[in-house]
Amino acid sequence: MSVYRKIAEIGTKFMSKASLFKHGFNLSPMYRRSTGRISHVSDDLLNISIKVPISYKNKNYVNSIFGGSMFSAVDPIPMVQLMNLLGDDYVVWDKSAVIRFKRPAKEDLYADFQYTTEELENIRKAINDQNEIEITKHVELKNKNRTVIFCEVKKVLYISDKEYFKEKRKRSKK
Repeated sequence: MSVYRKIAEIGTKFMSKASLFKHGFNLSPMYRRSTGRISHVSDDLLNISIKVPISYKNKNYVNSIFGGSMFSAVDPIPMVQLMNLLGDDYVVWDKSAVIRFKRPAKEDLYADFQYTTEELENIRKAINDQNEIEITKHVELKNKNRTVIFCEVKKVLYISDKEYFKEKRKRSKK
């Protein structure tokens, strides 16, 4: 179990999962370095918003936000969000990502991450039927009004039944 999972396990005894998600990410060294900050987490964890403020910490040679900062601010959210939504009976891994820069970002950026209850039901049903699946989540980094897209990220997530995953790993080691 990672240090972050241990903190989450203990932390939920003192604060809501949503509050812990927000403050845990914003205080963790791995996420702070991205320069992104989680600004909102819904009580049910289905909706998460982030802000990537432009600053001297993430400006590149041409005074726009460094692409690595954009990607690293987005990268962990869909996987960790889904892990928390599905619970401990599932394995969730990042499988791949594609980032496409649309225009230089010379202002603060914002992104919204969403899962629906229907989407979660479909994932559980597919895992029940197939044991493992892949899904693709799309996220866009936009301006404050959410009218201009600066960057698109497509993340492929692997999801599996935990017991199936353990057996699969045992078989692959033989």
